[in-house]
Amino acid sequence: MHGEYKVPGGKLVAVDLDVVDGLLAGVSVSGDFFLEPDEALPVLSSALDGLPRDTPVSRLAEAVTAALVRQEQPITMVGFDAHAVAVAVRRALGWSTGWGDHTFEILHPGPLPPALHTALDQVLTEELAAGRRGPTLRFWEWVDPAVIIGSFQSLRNEVDLEAAERHGITVVRRISGGGAMFMEAGNCITFSLVVPASLVDGMSFEDSYAFLNEWVLGALADVGVQAYTSGLNDIASVAGKLAGSAQKRVVGGAVLHHVTMAYDIDADKMLEVLRIGREKLSDKGTASANKRVDPVRSQTQLPRDEVIGAFAAHFRARYPSVDGELRPEELARATDLMRTKFTDPSWTARVP
Repeated sequence: MHGEYKVPGGKLVAVDLDVVDGLLAGVSVSGDFFLEPDEALPVLSSALDGLPRDTPVSRLAEAVTAALVRQEQPITMVGFDAHAVAVAVRRALGWSTGWGDHTFEILHPGPLPPALHTALDQVLTEELAAGRRGPTLRFWEWVDPAVIIGSFQSLRNEVDLEAAERHGITVVRRISGGGAMFMEAGNCITFSLVVPASLVDGMSFEDSYAFLNEWVLGALADVGVQAYTSGLNDIASVAGKLAGSAQKRVVGGAVLHHVTMAYDIDADKMLEVLRIGREKLSDKGTASANKRVDPVRSQTQLPRDEVIGAFAAHFRARYPSVDGELRPEELARATDLMRTKFTDPSWTARVP
């Protein structure tokens, strides 16, 4: 059995192994990483021999770390770590999967109400968990302005409801955590990625954010923006923050990964509607909210639709993908959820 794992921002780790009577055997670790001294390589492999085939990532990593600690001389691992070895083992065994193990459906429907988009996030994630749909990348389009708040945010702490009403902006609560999104037509680039939990098997939330956002950094490079991950779930460039991401994991083994990227936001209106606290600004090291949102438009000089097209093209070139569309039954269920949940004040104000 053979498994590979490319560390985000690091090196490739490959593992070849057999399973004999339910135990790992003949484990061989290789890759383009750096390891000193040379004698440490067989230690990585022998540390895993004899472990049960269903050993979780955490225990596999512990076994590798313990074997290295027992060595008489210091071990230096560059571009990878014990966790990366563990993930490669799980992939070899079929517990974990890589991007190339899936075919992604790319969806880009026309403008829909923001509350319907949040409903679709729930529906498509649950459809994947139930085995009725494969992984998807879905780009949002909308006309009605809205503020989309995170699942656990306080409504009154995050939104000036009088200002929102004055500007005709509705407030919608999504199922994923994270911060508020100020959305007017054409002012940001938003997409949802729904993947099987096996793709992030054994990863911490922090690692999974970096892993699922890695392709976004490549897509931004295609349009001339050198970006990097910042903090837990942000994407930034030298000019400032570009995007924030959020996740939701559902029972059954599906992960919703959501990204909103500033394109051309009316910062003055945003500041009227959102209550952006001093603590959050100080955490980002900035003096004003305006500087926290650095539009993609100013860094690419490209129309929004061209940026989205470049993102989709980058994803297609990188991972097995086909163009798809929403199924009637998915749209019908999302429409019902929009009515019964996502426009229901009891959901919107569930954290007052």
